[in-house]
Amino acid sequence: MRVVARKQLPLRPAGPDTVAALLDWYDRERRDLPWRSKRGRRSDPYRVWLSEIMLQQTTVKAVIPFYERFLARWPTVEKLAAADLEEVLAAWAGLGYYSRARNLHKCAQAVVADHGGQFPRSEAGLLGLPGIGPYTAAAIAAIAFGEAATPVDGNIERVVSRLFSFKQPLPSAKRELKRLAASLTPQRRAGDFAQAMMDLGATVCSPKRPSCLMCPLQQDCHAHALGIEEQLPVKLAKQDRPVRYGTAFLALREDGHVLLRKRPEAGLLGGMLEIPSTDWGDDWLPVDLALTAQPVKADWWQVPGVVSHTFTHFKLEMMVLRAIVPTDASLTFWADAERCRWVPRRELHNAAVPSVMAKAIQHALKEH
Repeated sequence: MRVVARKQLPLRPAGPDTVAALLDWYDRERRDLPWRSKRGRRSDPYRVWLSEIMLQQTTVKAVIPFYERFLARWPTVEKLAAADLEEVLAAWAGLGYYSRARNLHKCAQAVVADHGGQFPRSEAGLLGLPGIGPYTAAAIAAIAFGEAATPVDGNIERVVSRLFSFKQPLPSAKRELKRLAASLTPQRRAGDFAQAMMDLGATVCSPKRPSCLMCPLQQDCHAHALGIEEQLPVKLAKQDRPVRYGTAFLALREDGHVLLRKRPEAGLLGGMLEIPSTDWGDDWLPVDLALTAQPVKADWWQVPGVVSHTFTHFKLEMMVLRAIVPTDASLTFWADAERCRWVPRRELHNAAVPSVMAKAIQHALKEH
């Protein structure tokens, strides 16, 4: 398809007028989000930090109910620091990327123990806290403290790549996109500017079919002028995720308790609860070999179908075996017995069970 330029270049380069137009638009169109302060009021660093950690790899729509429940339960960083880690993991269950929850707890404790309950104001100081990387440090510094910092998330990368018609593919383009975004960051209202860029990318400058006629930056956008806005940013094709396979065991005790095992603190889903399973390998194990990992000796029945779940770097398919066991079922023969507990079925929703295991449990219990 031949692309026809919409206006003659050169356009005016993005600069202070671009920033002013964006901030005017933000004052009229800003999203009403529960972690944002009212206009003219200082943002609460705790709320900004909590929202930014939750928003990593997660949509705003999915985050809002988790954020509101977290804030109601732990309204201050001191309250969160004093919480039990397993309670925090349980409240996080369903958001994914569970290392964020562990680091959230560690960070709260560090803020209280090392900084008197006050978040550092600078990017450098924030970077010294657990779980806070360059993007999050810049976002907190700009939004909570008004520092002239430049957070760059996926929305901002898209806006900047189109505004400057920057064609280098991601992820190698990230450093230059950060530099271009920083060239626009104002000394005043840096936090509003960052949030305006996020809102623009989320609501107007969308990945597909951007609403250019509604965009306050249209007259400065070189990609729009060239008719290539939907082609930017350029992304390298993603490789297919490998598939791993495992067998999970749902042991349901006669009194309605389900057997759960706590995963090691380090590694994927660290510290979360799961129904016991085999290691996840490159192929299915025959049932007789999978049964060597059974947590309790029982007559296991294979639940029809498989449970599928996609992680960042691989896909998982699990077969589920189910058994009804007596109330006095013994785990003493099993090496992982000390990491296990029996949880009442009616209380599973309050346990620190990650989404993949919630799927497996639901799959196994759907007929009971």
